[in-house]
Order: sequence, then structure tokens, then C-alpha cells
Amino acid sequence: MIELYLFLIFMTVAAFVATEIKDLLAAVISLGAVGFSVAIMFILVQAPDLAIVQIVVEVVTIIIFVAVIFRTTHVDETIGKKLTGTHILSIVFFSFFALFFLVAVFRALQELPAFGNPTMKVASEYIRLGLPKAGGANLVADVILDFRALDTLGEATVLFTSVIGVAALMRSIGRKK
Repeated sequence: MIELYLFLIFMTVAAFVATEIKDLLAAVISLGAVGFSVAIMFILVQAPDLAIVQIVVEVVTIIIFVAVIFRTTHVDETIGKKLTGTHILSIVFFSFFALFFLVAVFRALQELPAFGNPTMKVASEYIRLGLPKAGGANLVADVILDFRALDTLGEATVLFTSVIGVAALMRSIGRKK
């Protein structure tokens, strides 16, 4: 349980860094750290389906953000500048940030059960109650649409929101020439 609180603190710090940092690429990386932390938290609370959706959305979003940044930004302000104390401090901070994230990922992946072991005992209840409660012939559809309908709605909302965000970023109408 303490891992969830640590990830919550980590996500808050990463979100603050993403909003306050001047470098766009570093902001995207910090924002990606927030999203991947959400995915790890889903793994910790044994919701692997949500974790997979979150990882897919994060990877696609980060790739698109980085592509847009590289396409629209033409000047690298860091070329020719000397390292100052602030730069060294930020390098140390981001190194600590990355190390903390990797340790957290490693700990979260250790929480996964061994391959072949049941992850949750709920599946047996779904199988036992699927036909009497839902009344459908397809047990998978019954679980998705009856027992976990709000979860499926949440996943569809995440995907729809991501598609709308990408479409808003990639549209050509309204851009300044």
C-alpha cells in the first residue's frame, strides 16, 4: 500500500515539473512519467487490462508529442552553452528521478504473479454467475458488458479522449502559417 502513496507523490512531483519546466521535451518526458506511473499503479491494484490501455495511450501520446516538438522547434538553445551549477543540479535531479522510477517499476513488476498462476479469484465468480445473472450465451461479452461495464466505459473514454487530443494537435485548420 505504501507503494501507491509513493507513486502518488512521484506523479505529483512529475506533474509539477511538467508544468514548470521550460524545455518542451523534458516536459513531455515528465508527463510520460506521470502516465507510466498510473499504469504501474494499475498493476499494483491488479488491474492489468487498464494498465495495458494506459501504456498504449502513453506510448502513442509521447511519440506524437515528441514528433510535434521536433517538427515545430528549430532552435536548440543548449548548443554552445557551458554547464552551470543549475544545469548540473538539474542533471542530478533528473538522474535521481529516473533511478527512482526504474526502482519503482522493478518493484511493481515483482508484484505480478508467476505465469500460469491465477491473478484474481474473481474469475471463478464470473464463470459461476455468468449465465444465471447475465443470461448471455457468450461469457466474455457478459463479463465485459454486465459485470465490468463501467470499466469498459472508462477504457473507451480514455481511448476516445486520446484520439480527440491527437486530432486536435494534428489538424491543419487554425494553425498559423
